[in-house]
Amino acid sequence: MRPIFVLLLITAAGAHAQWQTTPYTLKGGWNSMNLTGDASYDSIENILPAEVEEVWRWNPNPTQVQFISSPLVPSAGTNEWSTWRRSGGDNTMTKLIGPGTFLVKCAGNISDVYTVPIKQSPQLPNNEWVRNGANFFGFPTLKTGSTYPAMSSYFATYPSAISANTKIYKYVGGDLGPGNPLQIFSPSQEQLDRTQGYWFSTKVVGNFSAPVQISFSTRDGLGFGRTGSTITARILNRSAAPLTLTFTPEDSETAPLSQPSITGPVPLTRRVFNAATLQFESTPIAAPFNEILPPQASVTLTFGIDRTAMSSAADDAYFASLLRVTDSGSLFDISVPATASKPSLAGLWVGEARINAVDSMISGAGSTTTRAFPLRTLLHISDSGAATLLSKAFLGQLAVEPNDVGVCVDESLLKQDALEGAQRLVAAHLPLNRTISGSAPVAPPGAVAFTVITPFNDASNPFVHQYHPDHDNKDARFQPAGAGVESYDITRTCTFEFTTAAPEGSTVTSGWGATVIGGEYHETISGVHKNDIQVSGTFELRRASEIGVLSQ
Repeated sequence: MRPIFVLLLITAAGAHAQWQTTPYTLKGGWNSMNLTGDASYDSIENILPAEVEEVWRWNPNPTQVQFISSPLVPSAGTNEWSTWRRSGGDNTMTKLIGPGTFLVKCAGNISDVYTVPIKQSPQLPNNEWVRNGANFFGFPTLKTGSTYPAMSSYFATYPSAISANTKIYKYVGGDLGPGNPLQIFSPSQEQLDRTQGYWFSTKVVGNFSAPVQISFSTRDGLGFGRTGSTITARILNRSAAPLTLTFTPEDSETAPLSQPSITGPVPLTRRVFNAATLQFESTPIAAPFNEILPPQASVTLTFGIDRTAMSSAADDAYFASLLRVTDSGSLFDISVPATASKPSLAGLWVGEARINAVDSMISGAGSTTTRAFPLRTLLHISDSGAATLLSKAFLGQLAVEPNDVGVCVDESLLKQDALEGAQRLVAAHLPLNRTISGSAPVAPPGAVAFTVITPFNDASNPFVHQYHPDHDNKDARFQPAGAGVESYDITRTCTFEFTTAAPEGSTVTSGWGATVIGGEYHETISGVHKNDIQVSGTFELRRASEIGVLSQ
């Protein structure tokens, strides 16, 4: 049990988060405390005031059988408890890892009252009930004014938790004994305080934290990370009556000094199907919105992120906020964590420029093509934003030690006994073996131009034919002929105008700016005709790698 707890501690301490402060009222003696979030960013002695002498964390153990008719007397010798004492000793806990329920011993007696604010990172509730009856839980109830909902109302959809043969206890301060913890005999008269933990002796197996069950497609709620674009939430109404949920966006508090600073709230969107246009539309979540849940039924909501709203921030800037979920019955109040980072554009991008307009040399013929012509595009962006247009690229283990996966321009740079796991990408319309530097760093919105020169004697020059006497760049005596005799130098100036949103006609509905970049494409071709030829269209590139170093 102890090694697992240490692993959880390491994982929680390194996580990014959003923040919310909850005040706890503690008395001298023994109290319970329910953390709806994680507070492992600092040591217990730094977070809790000097009046707190001991903290015990309950670790549910499905196989323990000690709790039969009354709560366990805290014992540091059992796996169910992790302990911390300010006086030191064999502490098995050094940080407040949540969510979870704790016993807290404070100095003084029951008449001494302490208000303890704890800044924590809200997490999704998850109470796993165990059949042996040793269930020590807290619940995300909604506080209306100074009151909480009645325990009987909150557990109306999970009646086994408060059935007649169930014993329920709460801590009220003072020494442990017949009056602490105190047994609750009337759930209909008992307010379910979200800051406290309660013992339930009911022998059931299940997962009940609130009258609705919310399951996200990611384990950390609305955690979009660097590249995520959509997250779904399945919400089950456990009750036999319709339920209206209200979703309210809320800003995070300032992060603790030891944690990454927060640039701003996550620009959340809601994806809804428009029956009129038969398409999904994303709208910003800038104000509260309601969702009606049918009785004993579930709905699926899709949330997205508008990464264009993060465009002015620095690469890897951290965004965090909350999406608060409350119900029309005033029973629960769940804060869903939302996090995201602005991705660096560094890496290899692969896609197409789709040409849909070409200047005609015939007056009045127009420029629009009957259909778009695709030009394969390989673009590498370095960590500094420098762009390189590639005619070919390889993605695989590099030959140089320590043989990390990398992006290179030649197969010889790959680990030769690992070629079967490598990828080869080619842009056939470009001259062979070219790496072409861009005119500026990639920073949407903005343009980057590449000058692609195909010499008159290059094998890929369209005027050159090795076996045709009029196109082999040789004169009648088979001596080399210069440029402009049988073939011409061709110059292509390719300009990529990056936009912060998908251009008109794009089918991309999410991920723009993170997993997809693009915009308008323009190209000027010189040397094919006496006049320059202008072509244009749009382009979209998808991220193939986040490796910002190009091996050449």
